[in-house]
Amino acid sequence: MVPSVLAAAGALAGAAYLNARLSLADDLVFFGVTGSVLRQVSRAIRADKLNFFYLLEERALNKTTAGRPFIVFEGKSYTYADTYDKVLRFGAWLRERRGVQPRDIVALNYQNSETFVFLWFALWAIGAKAAFINYHLQGAVLAHSLQASTAKLVIVDPSVAGNVTEEVREALPGTNFLVFSPEAEEEVRNTEPVRYPDAVRSESDRVAMAILIYTSGTTGMPKPAVLSWARLYLASMMAAKGAGLRPDDVFYTCMPLYHTSASCVGVCGVLVAGASAAIGRRFSTKTFWKEVRAANATVIHYVGETGRYLTTAPPEIDPATGANLDRAHRVRLAVGHGLRPDVWERFRDRFGIDTIFELYAATDGTLGFWNRCRNSFGTGAVGRYGFFSSAFLQRRSAIVRVDNETDLPWRDPKTGLCQRVKTGEVGEFLVLLPADDIKQAFQGYLGNQKATESKILRDVFRKGDAWFRSGDLMQWDTDGRLYFIDRIGDTFRWKSENVSTTEVSQALGLHPAVLEANVYGVQLPHHDGRAGCVAIVLDSPHPPRPELLASLAAHARETLPRYAVPLFLRLLKDVGMQNTGTHKQQKHVLRQQGVDPAKVQGDALFWLKDGTYVPFGEREWRALQQAAVKL
Repeated sequence: MVPSVLAAAGALAGAAYLNARLSLADDLVFFGVTGSVLRQVSRAIRADKLNFFYLLEERALNKTTAGRPFIVFEGKSYTYADTYDKVLRFGAWLRERRGVQPRDIVALNYQNSETFVFLWFALWAIGAKAAFINYHLQGAVLAHSLQASTAKLVIVDPSVAGNVTEEVREALPGTNFLVFSPEAEEEVRNTEPVRYPDAVRSESDRVAMAILIYTSGTTGMPKPAVLSWARLYLASMMAAKGAGLRPDDVFYTCMPLYHTSASCVGVCGVLVAGASAAIGRRFSTKTFWKEVRAANATVIHYVGETGRYLTTAPPEIDPATGANLDRAHRVRLAVGHGLRPDVWERFRDRFGIDTIFELYAATDGTLGFWNRCRNSFGTGAVGRYGFFSSAFLQRRSAIVRVDNETDLPWRDPKTGLCQRVKTGEVGEFLVLLPADDIKQAFQGYLGNQKATESKILRDVFRKGDAWFRSGDLMQWDTDGRLYFIDRIGDTFRWKSENVSTTEVSQALGLHPAVLEANVYGVQLPHHDGRAGCVAIVLDSPHPPRPELLASLAAHARETLPRYAVPLFLRLLKDVGMQNTGTHKQQKHVLRQQGVDPAKVQGDALFWLKDGTYVPFGEREWRALQQAAVKL
C-alpha cells in the first residue's frame, strides 16, 4: 500500500513539475479551443449549417435554454426564445417589405441596442449579410464606407440619422436609406414570424462572408474586411472556450457592436456558451459599473484604453452608506484586448477581478492569440502558451527583422529572403498563408484588390511562399509569452535609434500623476528623424507646477533609454480626447499638428531643457525654424 501511495505522490509531483516547466495547462486550453473550432466547423459544413442562425435556433428550441436571457438592454430582457421570435419577424419584414434577398449585403448604421442584434441575426435568417458601419462616421468617410460595402439598403438608427446628410445621399444615388422609425418598428411587430427554408441560408464554404466589418481607418479611409464563418467560429470560441464562459454567466459589453470584439467575441461568444449578453449603449466611466451591477454581470468586456479610463476615474461612493463601490460587483473575469502593462495590475487590484483574458486579433487578421491570466506572470502579454502550442504557433507564424529605413521586412541582399528574429527580439509579426489558395486563410477587403495584396508578403523564407503582414511589432519570450510592442509606423527613429511609442507610454503611465500618455514622433525643422512628443493627461486640472515637470523628466530619464525620453510634452485636458470609437489611441492627427503652437488647438506645450520640462511657445518654435537650436 505504501509503495503505491508513494508512486502516486511521485507521479503527481512529476506532473506538477512538467506543467510548471512546459506550461502543459496552457497547451490543453489551446488544443481544446482549436479542436472545438475544427469539430464545430466540420459538423456545420456537413449539415450545411455554417450560419450562426442555426445556433440561435438550437438555443431557442431547446427547453433547457429557451427561457434563459440572451440579450439584456436598458432594463429589458429577451430570452433565447424571445430573440428567435424577433429575428424571424425582422427577417420576414426585411424580405417581404424591403425586398432583401439571400446574399444581399445590408449596411447597419446603428448604435448598440437590442434592435442592432435583431436586425443582424434577421439578415442571417434570410441568407443575407450585414455590413457593420461605425455610427460615428460622417460626410465623405461615411459615404465611402457605404459605397465600399456595395449595400443598396442602409438601415439607420434614428439617433444617428443626422449623419446621413444630403451630401451623403447625393454621393450614393442608388442607395436606399431607411431610418428605423417607430413606424417601421410597428411594421415589424405586425409582421408574422417566418422561418424560411434552409435553402436560403445554404453555405458550404467555411471562408464565405459572414459579416463585413471595417478597419478603424486611423491613417486613411476605413476598409471593409470580409469576416468568414470560420473566423467567426474561432473568435466566438476563443471567448466561450478559451476564457471559460459558463451558461450562467452574464457578459457585459458597452463596446461598439460594429467592431469585431463586441459582436464576434462578445455576442457570438455568449451564444456559443449559451450565456447572457448585457449590452450597454455606449461606454462611460460614470455608468459602467452601475450597469454592471444592474445586470448582475459576472464578465466584463474592455477594448483599448477602457481599463485606463476606469482605473483613473474617481471611485463611486454609496450616497447612503459612504462605502466605496469599486468591488461591489460579481465580476470574476475581464475579457478584451489592448490592456496596457502599466494599467494591468492597477485595474485588477482596484476592482478585485480574478482573471484577465487578453486577446490579440485584428479585424483583417488571420490568427488570434490569448492570455488567460490570474497572476503577475502573464502581465502585459497578449499570448501565453505551453511548449507544444508555442511550437505549433511558431510553425504557422513568424516574427521577422524589419528594415528601419523602409518599415518593411528586411531582406538578405544575397538571397532576397527575410530573417526570423531570435527569441526575445522584436520584429514584424507574420502569419503563414496557403500560397496556392490565399483566400482559404485571408479573404481580404471587399472590392479592394490593391489593399488586399498590400497585406500579403511573398518569397519570405523560400521562393513561392506567402505570409500575411500584421503591421505589428511583436516579441516571443523564452516562457512562451507573446508581447505586442508597437504598430509599424508608430515606432519612430531619433538619433539613429528606434523608439517604441508603446514602451515610452507605458513607462510614463507609471508616474503617479499621469492618467494617460499618448506618445508619437514629430518632425522638426533642421532635424533628422522624429523627436519624441507625449500628449499627456495629468491628475490635476491645474497647470503643472515646476516640481511636477521636473519629476516627470526625472521619471522618464530613470525608466527609459536616453534617446527615448520625450523631448516635448503636450498637455491635454481629459483622457480619451484623441481616441477612436474603439478606444484605441489615435496618433495620426497629433503627428500632423506636431509642436507648432499655432496648430495644437490651445494646448500647453513644454520641452526638455536643462533636465526638466519648461514652457514651449512661439518664440521657441521660431528658434527651431531658424536653426538656432540643436536638439
